[in-house]
Amino acid sequence: MYDPKKLKRTLDTLHAARTPQHLANDPLSFCHRFSDPADREVAAVVASSFAYGAIGIILRTLDSIFSEMGASPRRYVERFDPRRGLMTFAGFKHRFNGGRDLCALLWAVRSMIEQSGSVEEFFMGGYDPAVEDVGRALNAYSSAVLKFDFQPVFGPHGIPADSYFPFLFPAPISGSACKRLCMFLRWLVRPSDGFDLGIWKGISTAQLVIPVDTHISRISRYLGLTFRKSADWRMAREITSSLRQLDPADPTRYDFALAHLGISDGCDGKNLARCSDCAIADICTHSPGSDTKRPA
Repeated sequence: MYDPKKLKRTLDTLHAARTPQHLANDPLSFCHRFSDPADREVAAVVASSFAYGAIGIILRTLDSIFSEMGASPRRYVERFDPRRGLMTFAGFKHRFNGGRDLCALLWAVRSMIEQSGSVEEFFMGGYDPAVEDVGRALNAYSSAVLKFDFQPVFGPHGIPADSYFPFLFPAPISGSACKRLCMFLRWLVRPSDGFDLGIWKGISTAQLVIPVDTHISRISRYLGLTFRKSADWRMAREITSSLRQLDPADPTRYDFALAHLGISDGCDGKNLARCSDCAIADICTHSPGSDTKRPA
């Protein structure tokens, strides 16, 4: 790893350079359509769940969902009727998730609210403030959601074996990086800063784990934040541990800016002509001018 002080200075500069254009090119932008925290919480569940694949496809998918949900996502899920939903979303498709999976997600959110009053209170049922990170809470959250009665969506036998609905609720115990769930928590837990929302107050930002996608895993290797090759839970924890040395209280604060080096700014590890204009070029081992050995 580079000198931590130099790394922190560079990442602080990158963090400060976030723009509304970056936000508009991010699924988080859909949460900002609403002012009520109850609506933002529900929007965060939905937007993060389908935040996989190419960003253009993600944004189109989410726009179609939120156009149907209207002015209040919270009110929509409180009144959600699976039978009507299955007709409304019969043509829905986001990669391998179909209309039934979307309806099961909306039914799950309705079930959380009916059981606990809010998604936050439901999540907090498995949260432990004494542990290092949110891994245990994510295990409990996903397990509890998948135990709901989904007969109104899937029929008398519940979630079928060929359904991709469980893909929306992975768990660290399986080794998954849980990128979308970690991103969902970052949105809701980190302080409101014009990007993240800061509406959940009961979880410490120090316990958040960075959402690892293809951009974060690659760029983190370039910066020496991880030397692992598989984008799994162990990589997520290793990157978070490295970032915790820079900001023990808020290790995921750099996630949005780092991810948008790839999402919005075009870093793909192949077009090295872009490196000369990159904000992290002087500390990136992949930059052509770097005198540090590049990772394999």
